[in-house]
Amino acid sequence: MKAEEARFLWLMIFFDLPVRTKSQRRQATRFRNFLRDDGFIMLQYSVYVRVGRGQDSLDKHVRRVRSVLPREGSVRALQVTDKQYGRMEIMLGLAKKAEQAGAKQMILL
Repeated sequence: MKAEEARFLWLMIFFDLPVRTKSQRRQATRFRNFLRDDGFIMLQYSVYVRVGRGQDSLDKHVRRVRSVLPREGSVRALQVTDKQYGRMEIMLGLAKKAEQAGAKQMILL
């Protein structure tokens, strides 16, 4: 495949893992660390994303994620094209009171 024909795809991993016990927290941390070490970046706390060059690349990373699944919880994988990923909108709400108070404290210092 020529470079100009390369199709870039994004792989998004969504997960909801229990963290009530020390063992569960350890497994969730290991899973997040695996994602980071495998080239994923954190988009939100339980949403990680990475880009791949073609379907074969994404299939490889899905297999890797499947091989390290924690015993409990749920993990989902979603593939989107580069164009679809680029159309993502970031929407922010108002800052919480604690966040506003923290900002004022910074000004005072």
